[in-house]
Amino acid sequence: MPRTRYNNLDNVNTDRSLKQLRQWREERRKKKKDYSYIIPNMPPQLDFLSQNQGEVSITWIGHSTFLIQYEGLNIVTDPVWAARMGFQRRIGTPGIAIQDIPNIDIILISHSHYDHMHLASIRKLYGAETRLIVPVGLGRKMIRKGFQRTYELKWWDDLQVGNVRISFVPTQHWTRRTLFDINTSHWGGYILEAVEAREDYRPPTVYFAGDSGYFRGFVDIGKKYEIDVALMPIGAYEPEWFMNSQHTTPEEALQAFIDVNAKIMVPMHYGTFRLADDTAREALDRLEADRQRRSVPVESIRVLMHGETLRFPKE
Repeated sequence: MPRTRYNNLDNVNTDRSLKQLRQWREERRKKKKDYSYIIPNMPPQLDFLSQNQGEVSITWIGHSTFLIQYEGLNIVTDPVWAARMGFQRRIGTPGIAIQDIPNIDIILISHSHYDHMHLASIRKLYGAETRLIVPVGLGRKMIRKGFQRTYELKWWDDLQVGNVRISFVPTQHWTRRTLFDINTSHWGGYILEAVEAREDYRPPTVYFAGDSGYFRGFVDIGKKYEIDVALMPIGAYEPEWFMNSQHTTPEEALQAFIDVNAKIMVPMHYGTFRLADDTAREALDRLEADRQRRSVPVESIRVLMHGETLRFPKE
């Protein structure tokens, strides 16, 4: 039976030819880059994170991995604690050591690329009650790997856990883990929102954008959800002629933040693995220059250190 292959909105193609790949490699050999800037680590608030039950918090581990505490649930996005990704060593150290992470209720996987779905990390986080939420097409694989409480979602599907509604929303990307499974599972981002407000308090709605090129779907997401915090990818964009269909530039990420009409943007997907030719310093500098050009308030962009926690206490 032929396997289902998933597509982007408008059937946007992210494929690149061997000729284009060779051209990129040739360009890379001629570039001289300063990779000396390392994203700093902040000592994590381990006591707070281990005891927190009622306050929304977002802690950056690195790359696309966050610990999100939401309505009493401990949620991890795209868990990757790996010290190496293929031939590339991790740049810097995770914001929290994996053994110090509190018991995890939910693991969210945006897609199956190795820098977003590290099986050894998932196994260490996966406890007796942990739910694993994955894109459609990936569930059977994860159940075979031993993760029995796996739930698949299609674009615009949602799942309620406790007082949290988790919705799976589109991105523009692709996926593959072997030579034979290209695009046999989907890709997307997640929305976290409270089902019911508590005592006139609405916890902030959090949007984890996964991995994406710039596309019209950001506007659609902004129309459907009242987003407060957007975790947006800003790295792995150079060379832009090669990466633009699958990864946003810092400027495109800021436009996507504006499209989804969020209040706070947290940059991610930069400075952890050398997936492309851009550097963490370049990504941050371009983001800041575009923020100034657009007159976006400085407090709207929260650049986190590894291990830093953004807290949203009940007002």
